[in-house]
Amino acid sequence: MSKLMSGSRRGINWSAVFAFPNPVNEYAARTTAGLVVFLAGVTLLTGSGWGLVLVAAGFWLRVLFGPRFSPLALLSVKVLAPRLGRARLVPGPPKRFAQGIGTAVSTAALILFAAGAAPAAWIVLAVLIAAASLEAFAGFCLGCVIFGFLQRRGLIPEDVCEACNNLALRRS
Repeated sequence: MSKLMSGSRRGINWSAVFAFPNPVNEYAARTTAGLVVFLAGVTLLTGSGWGLVLVAAGFWLRVLFGPRFSPLALLSVKVLAPRLGRARLVPGPPKRFAQGIGTAVSTAALILFAAGAAPAAWIVLAVLIAAASLEAFAGFCLGCVIFGFLQRRGLIPEDVCEACNNLALRRS
């Protein structure tokens, strides 16, 4: 029986539909970020509105459903990351938060483009490319850093990511 079905009387298990993996394979996250850099870079170079749609849709799929429905994430998780060696697991909540930031930024670029403000859209997309490049090529997740900052300030409850607060859990 599917994880999405919790029994014929209960219907769809919505928490499973909108689940995000925890922990996350850092290599898969970095590979996905690299694919985002590639797709967004091609979009920027070609000036393609459809490219903006694809970038934003990919972020929406990843933030809502994890890697299950995103073509870039599936390619990363199922094909590319396994070839990079043994998984390096990191907490999932900061990665989902980072995907949320990517969703907001890519959607803003798409809205700006649709509103006729293409130069502003390309600047916003360039910011996204810079942030995704940090993740892909340097292993520095800007969204994860922001998540940690907000958690230390009490704006994100500690129980959202216990491994983020507990250094012993982070090292295991």
